[in-house]
Amino acid sequence: MLKVISPQDIDERTLVQRATARDKGAFGALYDLHVVRVYRHLYYMVGNAAEAEDLTAQAFLQGWEAIHRYEIRGAPFVSWLLRIAHNLGVSYLRSRKESAQLPETLIDHGSQRNPEEAIHQRLEGERVRAAIIRLRDEQRQVIMLRFVEDLDYREVAEIVGKSVAAVRVIQHRALNTLRKQMQRDEAEAAAEAAAAHG
Repeated sequence: MLKVISPQDIDERTLVQRATARDKGAFGALYDLHVVRVYRHLYYMVGNAAEAEDLTAQAFLQGWEAIHRYEIRGAPFVSWLLRIAHNLGVSYLRSRKESAQLPETLIDHGSQRNPEEAIHQRLEGERVRAAIIRLRDEQRQVIMLRFVEDLDYREVAEIVGKSVAAVRVIQHRALNTLRKQMQRDEAEAAAEAAAAHG
């Protein structure tokens, strides 16, 4: 009788090796390990739960279709999945043309704070997300991988196909652009508020 091996009993590298040999069970275990992270990445990009779910399914379908070409090169398997997901997200946003709808909430900070603080943090998160969405594709991808997915420079470099030094430069420029966008947004909001009360 064959013993069923659970994902906890096997390391990810072995699962990846089995998946590249078209083992559906191994790929299913990889799905279970990474689906939340891929979904979160796409949700942050598109701001719509249903669309993020559809894109997550597409990302894993594309991953399964291309798994035989995957090569273990040192970066985590999730980096490869996130590259597929990010490309799908970019294509989705380009096809929509209009800016993505902002989500009701970006991060669940828990209910241990007062409602006024919760609303303020949610609005601030939405402002940051809106500014990130307006970045150039390359800058947006680096910022999301570094700060939403919390990947290190080497992992980001692997996903975007650039050197670590280039990723650092892209991140630096993206953060400068974000800071300027946020300052412009604040100035515009203040001007609108003054006009409304004036």
